[in-house]
Amino acid sequence: MARRRIGDSALLRGLPREIKVLSAVAFCVALGFGIVAPSIPIYAATFGVSAFLASAVISVFALARLVTAPAAGALVDRVGERRVLTLGLLIVAVSSAVAGLAQSYPQLLMLRGLGGIGSSMFTVSAMALTLKLAKPQQRGRAAGAFQAGFLLGGIAGPAAGGAVVVLSIRAPFFVYAVTLLAAAWVSWRYLPSARGTEPEETAVERQQVDDPEKKVSDPTPEPPTLGQALRSRAFLAALAANLTNGLVTFGLRASLVPLFVISGLGGEPTLSGIGFLVAAVTQALLLLPAGRLADFRGRRPALIIGATLTIVGMLALALSGGTWPFLLAMAISGLAGAFMGSAPAATAGDIVGPSGRGTVIAVFQMTADVGAIVGPLVAGLLADQLGFGPAFAIGAAVAALALALAATMPETLVKSDKS
Repeated sequence: MARRRIGDSALLRGLPREIKVLSAVAFCVALGFGIVAPSIPIYAATFGVSAFLASAVISVFALARLVTAPAAGALVDRVGERRVLTLGLLIVAVSSAVAGLAQSYPQLLMLRGLGGIGSSMFTVSAMALTLKLAKPQQRGRAAGAFQAGFLLGGIAGPAAGGAVVVLSIRAPFFVYAVTLLAAAWVSWRYLPSARGTEPEETAVERQQVDDPEKKVSDPTPEPPTLGQALRSRAFLAALAANLTNGLVTFGLRASLVPLFVISGLGGEPTLSGIGFLVAAVTQALLLLPAGRLADFRGRRPALIIGATLTIVGMLALALSGGTWPFLLAMAISGLAGAFMGSAPAATAGDIVGPSGRGTVIAVFQMTADVGAIVGPLVAGLLADQLGFGPAFAIGAAVAALALALAATMPETLVKSDKS
């Protein structure tokens, strides 16, 4: 009996090896970030700054990611995914190691901003490469596998970070640099070195998405420009879903749930940690099945399910009045995240194709960053003025917009005769 290869499963089988490599790279990145993230504001506070300025060290990283994403996309178009991905990882690694040696607050702030630039280069190029390498009927699972690497690393990171920070408040930055160097080596060693040509079946598929009634005559059309992509209802639905994912998963839940547990439910801080674990485990277990549904049933139903579950999860959080309703709401949010982490990327991949422009993928990635930055600010203001219910309702409202766009979009998954 042949030995089963590591990484093979019913859900991963058939995916290119490079997708599994990208998932491993994502795990290394998220593992290191999970180790360093809890110590960043504490480390910043050692320079004698206010809580606001200590928090700004986190914000400058996200802001740098956001504003440099278009340039990262253009760089991908110019020199290729692997070079940009590896260079981005090296920039974050070096800036993190030097940040661990910072002697002043301005130095730390500048180095975290530089790290945000490198992070933007990594995320844009990695997503572009994931969508390029996967066939049309694999994009949902490929995006799910990539997101699963991030999620599992994010779960393991904080647990390891607690042991590392005991050594020194600066130690997590050096460990983070090591995990990033490992990720850079893996990406340079095992990922393809050049931008490939678009497979004929994918080019035909993209033409059929643009105009289902048109007879395909040119098997290798030009990839859409950003303006052309923004005129696609399917791409707009993907943007709205990714905005929702960033706002809810990385914004509202991260910023409001700990406060809600203490002030709204009267619970202990450990309850919020259990809730986050429930959401993360649920999402991790269902990312690949959700991607499979997007690959075999279609992007549109997967987006509709994800947006609907997001609305239900946010409303359940707003109405939860005890421990078990709260944990159920977090589980629903995790399930929603599984669909919102795979279907929008697969839809965007259908629109741009594997030879699509990096700037289009950059805009897609930026929507999640916008949600993650704006979400906590708006939700915090509403929570202060009106309470937690209206704050969580913001997530449901944005998800409702994504649901409306998904319900009216054309299906972008065009099955070939080979599938």
